[in-house]
Amino acid sequence: MTVENILLSGVVGSTAYGLARAGSDIDRLGMFAAPTEELHGLRGPKESHVSTAPDRTLHEAAKWCRLALGGNPTVMELVWLPEELYEVRTPLGDELIGIRASFLSARRVRDAYLGYATQQFRKLQSRGDGSFSADTRKRTAKHARHLKRLCEQGYELYAAGRLTIRVEDPDGFHRFGEQVAADPEAALPLLRRFETAFAETRSALPESPDETPADAWLRRVRRHFYSTAEQGA
Repeated sequence: MTVENILLSGVVGSTAYGLARAGSDIDRLGMFAAPTEELHGLRGPKESHVSTAPDRTLHEAAKWCRLALGGNPTVMELVWLPEELYEVRTPLGDELIGIRASFLSARRVRDAYLGYATQQFRKLQSRGDGSFSADTRKRTAKHARHLKRLCEQGYELYAAGRLTIRVEDPDGFHRFGEQVAADPEAALPLLRRFETAFAETRSALPESPDETPADAWLRRVRRHFYSTAEQGA
C-alpha cells in the first residue's frame, strides 16, 4: 500500500505499550494529507487506508482530527508516542504534537476510554466460564489486557492531562490477562474501581475540547498541499 503525504506515523499497539512477546504483531498508525485539489470534487478521497502484513492504519488528516476531538483512544496514541517509536515525523506532524492537549476534554475522554473498556468486558463475559480452546483463552487474555490499559491510561489522561503509552508493569498486565482468561468475571472489580475513580476525581481537562488549534492546523495542511500548478489551472 503506497500512500503519499504521510505527516506522522509510528509503531503503536503491544510494542508501544511494552506488552509485546515473541510472535506479537507490529502495528503501525499514521496520518496523511490528501492533495487539496481532491477535496473539491464530487467524491472526496478515501479517508482511511488499512493493510495487513504489515499491519498499518492511515487516516486522512481531517478524519484523524475528528476522531481525536471525540476522544478516540486509538488515534490519540499517535501524538503521545515515545520519540523512538516515530517512523515518519514531518514539520506539520510536529505541529500537531504541539497542540495535542487542545484535543482533550473531560467528558469525551471519560466516555471514550470507559466505553471501550466496558466493550472489552462484555467481550470477556461472552466467552463463558473459561472452559474454551487455547486460542480463545489467548484472545480473552488480550482483551483483558486492553481493558486494564484503557482504564489506566484513560484515568491518567482524565486526571492529569497526559498520556503515558508504555505501561509500568508489563508482567502484571500479563498476569491479569491470564487470571481473566480463567475467569472473565475477575475483570469486573478493576472496571468498577476505575468507574468510581473517574466519578470521584476532578479532571485536569476542560469539559469541551478547543477546536480552534486543530482547525487552524488543518487549514495550514490544506494550503501546504495545494500546489502552484493547481492554483494556475
